[in-house]
Amino acid sequence: MAGLLAIGGDLSVERLRAAYQRGIFPWFSPGQPILWWSLAPRMVLQTRDFKLHRSLRKTLARFIQEATQLHPRCEVVFDRDTPAVIAACADRPREGQPGTWIVPEMVAAYSAWHHAGDVHSVETWIDGELVGGLYCVHLGGMVYGESMFARRSDASKIALAALVAFCRLKGIDWIDCQQQTGHLASLGAAPVARADFEAHLRRVTAPEAMKAAARWQFEPAMWQAL
Repeated sequence: MAGLLAIGGDLSVERLRAAYQRGIFPWFSPGQPILWWSLAPRMVLQTRDFKLHRSLRKTLARFIQEATQLHPRCEVVFDRDTPAVIAACADRPREGQPGTWIVPEMVAAYSAWHHAGDVHSVETWIDGELVGGLYCVHLGGMVYGESMFARRSDASKIALAALVAFCRLKGIDWIDCQQQTGHLASLGAAPVARADFEAHLRRVTAPEAMKAAARWQFEPAMWQAL
């Protein structure tokens, strides 16, 4: 069964964690009850398939060169200001939709989940300003991409490239993207059958995988994984 699975409940960290381990996520609009979804097929970015297009590769090369300076103007960091990243994503409509799905209840829930240790942000900073980034959920050997934003050209793509580099180094093969969009497809994401997605989740979020979850710390050497 796929699509809308349940209505109601709460957005506690415990419920969110249990839902994500089963491939279920909340998605609802202002004024609606909490709606829980499981989509088929599921859009997944397999990190080996990430498409680093020529223009982005050039932008990234300039960015990395600047970031290696003693006092860099450009930085990619993890978890410096995750609440600000979530808030910035909430201000941005999702592709093909008139408004945001990140309602205030979701902002509060994922901020709390960040403090519990499972939600992380990848942030692009230029001259001390947060100009782009993304936030995601990390459980065991699985990363679930939630949303990204950009205030400057390619700022969110730089953050995504950093996330892919981190995942490759840590042996995380799949980044869940939930819904199919042209933008995600252009970056290498592709639909995966529901049964395959569930089988992968069972393997990479098993108790032993949860205990061995990678620590989030950005290091410049990670760029070499791209």
